Amino acid sequence: MQPDPLFTPLKLGALELKHRVVMAPMTRMRSAQPGHVPHALNAEYYGQRASEGGLLITEATDITPQAQGYRGTPGLYSAEQIAGWRAVTEAVHAKGGFIFSQIWHVGRISHSSLQPDGALPVAPSAVPPSGDHTDASGKQVPFETPRAMEEKEIAELVRDFVTAARNAQEAGFDGVEVHGANGYLLDQFLRNGSNKRTDRYGGSIENRARLLLEVVDAVIVAIGSDRVGVRLSPWGTFNDMSDSDGETLWDYVASELATRDLAYLHVVEPRADFTTDLPVDASAPDAASRFKSIFKGTYISAGGYVAETARAVVADARADAVAFGRPFISNPDFPERLRTGATMTWHDRATFYGGDHRGYTDYAPLEGASQSCVA
Repeated sequence: MQPDPLFTPLKLGALELKHRVVMAPMTRMRSAQPGHVPHALNAEYYGQRASEGGLLITEATDITPQAQGYRGTPGLYSAEQIAGWRAVTEAVHAKGGFIFSQIWHVGRISHSSLQPDGALPVAPSAVPPSGDHTDASGKQVPFETPRAMEEKEIAELVRDFVTAARNAQEAGFDGVEVHGANGYLLDQFLRNGSNKRTDRYGGSIENRARLLLEVVDAVIVAIGSDRVGVRLSPWGTFNDMSDSDGETLWDYVASELATRDLAYLHVVEPRADFTTDLPVDASAPDAASRFKSIFKGTYISAGGYVAETARAVVADARADAVAFGRPFISNPDFPERLRTGATMTWHDRATFYGGDHRGYTDYAPLEGASQSCVA
């Protein structure tokens, strides 16, 4: 009998994983206020989802107060936050699991009510995304036109990412994932739909990729390349993102990251849609087929996978591991259910963002599952 492709060991940077089912980063907005501090409920949540030799990636975590774009997201810039995260990492390690912190800055995907001193959100250029956003009170409001960052602020931003990475190390994380995906600040610099700069951070693809690579290089110096992952979302349109030559852009970024000896590259398939539970778009480009061969290192693929397609992408060597999001929310023991083909519990989308333990830590373990769904 052939071994299950998802349940074979994998070396990922400094880690030795026992299986290849990764929990994807998912915003849950349940930090303690004031201070955006992780607390006991968060430690319980991540501890429930830890497995022997498995990797969890945290929800996106603010590197500074300015990085915040949503109510209740946790930070990694204060002593209280570091202490709160330490309880989380201890809960995961107690079950033999590993955990990376996803560090981010949202850029223009924010609102002045969420910013220090009510300032405008920052971005590569003064280009607002279309649509609405939730302000600090929970009200839907139009996006504001952001303020273009000055070059000296960009240098400070790189240092902020480094500080967050070092704080993650102090909190006991096994590494960090630099969030360069889903229309947030680093992604905004990458794409010419949002980056209209004419200095060394704008214009050419090399210039637009400069900030991402500067952040990655600085974080590598701070904590070591085998503790650093990067997440990208090529061709993704979430948060009103676009680029006039995506193929050339993403090939360049993947080839540059290939020279950095990273722990992994984590890529969201363009077919993914976080906003609905509708079937994935099968006509979208296949990022795994394209970028695994360019990057060559450990490659995590995410976005709309089910058991069959996850096993296939690893068996075909188009990815080394697969990250799952929503199934991990409602199935805290998801890897074991996937391994055994057990019944899955369906999630409650109404409880995804904010709130208390409901829809967060109250999903039953395997023996209590009763409702079937597609993984």
